Amino acid sequence: MSQLLTGKQILHPPLQEMRPRPHAAAGLVPRLALASQGPVLDIPGPHRLFLHRQPFPPQAAGSLRPAGHPQGDDSLAEPQQDRRAMNARMTDSRILSRGRMVVKAEAAAVAGLKKAVGKSFIRAVRLIAAAPRVAVVGVGKSGLIGRKIAATLASTGTPSVFLHPVECLHGDMGMLSKGDVVLALSHSGETEETNKLLPYLRRQGFTIVSFTGNVSSRMAKHSNIAIDLGVRAEACPYNIVPTSSTAAMLALGDALAITLMELKGFTSSHFARLHPGGSLGRLLNLSVRDIMRKGKDNPVIEAGAPLSKALKVMTATKLGAVSAVDGRGRLAGFFTDGDLRRCLQAGGITLSTPLSAVMTRSPLRVAPEAPAMEAAAIITSRKIDNLPVVDSGGRPVGIIDERDLLKEGLL
Repeated sequence: MSQLLTGKQILHPPLQEMRPRPHAAAGLVPRLALASQGPVLDIPGPHRLFLHRQPFPPQAAGSLRPAGHPQGDDSLAEPQQDRRAMNARMTDSRILSRGRMVVKAEAAAVAGLKKAVGKSFIRAVRLIAAAPRVAVVGVGKSGLIGRKIAATLASTGTPSVFLHPVECLHGDMGMLSKGDVVLALSHSGETEETNKLLPYLRRQGFTIVSFTGNVSSRMAKHSNIAIDLGVRAEACPYNIVPTSSTAAMLALGDALAITLMELKGFTSSHFARLHPGGSLGRLLNLSVRDIMRKGKDNPVIEAGAPLSKALKVMTATKLGAVSAVDGRGRLAGFFTDGDLRRCLQAGGITLSTPLSAVMTRSPLRVAPEAPAMEAAAIITSRKIDNLPVVDSGGRPVGIIDERDLLKEGLL
């Protein structure tokens, strides 16, 4: 290294230990030298970089600067000049234009998947539905999309796991069981790590389904079923950054998961059991019993009572509804302030009219153990404000009000 140093060779230990490497293109080598400003590393190209000791001297301003530029003058640094020029060109209208262009391109990529959802998709769905589990594999951005697809499949009734191809080649293939289906992801279809793994999986008898943008690729040839994403260009202006392809890949994964969910008869109650945490889990696992009004807040009266008494109970509980029961305490009818208005318009009633004459017989009802979402669905679809809660013996043990559902975020 001594022939590469000019001037005094008094360098601190880290610099003494540096080993120059030949420049790949020109066969040139970096050279270390001592200049008046401090140690300099000559790199083939337009710049010379100062190498400062730690702590940096004050005049270094804590950065590496091109040799010959005045200390502290950042305006001469080319990268910063480029950034300033780019900022100047990116007007507000151009920012909006670029953002909308990306959204439009990705939306078009997803819309184009209609062609991908064909016979191969049907085969893939039926194959996965009969399998004990799906193993999703992918690298890079495809791997990140794969993790999401695996999570969606698992939470919608299709047992699934994500496996990294490299880790599979180093022992994680042991996580796979007989009959599992492998879902391989790669837009190019030429991802080296994934294509090294697939032949081993095929030899061990695993069925491979792939999502790719190149049905002539090695990955497609290793697959039993290859589904073409149909994306020919990314939303990136250089057609490099995975954007449209990953959007399409994710959407196709969702289509696969939701189709399998319906095929397996997977309902919201099943989903709730697999998703107990978070606000979504709370809403899914919330029962009618958890939010119903009961006791003194549950308006109940005998069906034979006069209308005046029914109105008094309705006013006291501030619900605008009352459950009417027979002599055995079972729900016989339901009366609301809407019913009262309709009766007054029709005429022929007085405050002494028995409630049984104007109440709604055999009203809608919900069980206390039913999901709160079920009560919300009834209230929304039937456009009502209140719903009696009735136990297995037919007794009105509570009442659900529209405001209770709004408070819980169910409406």
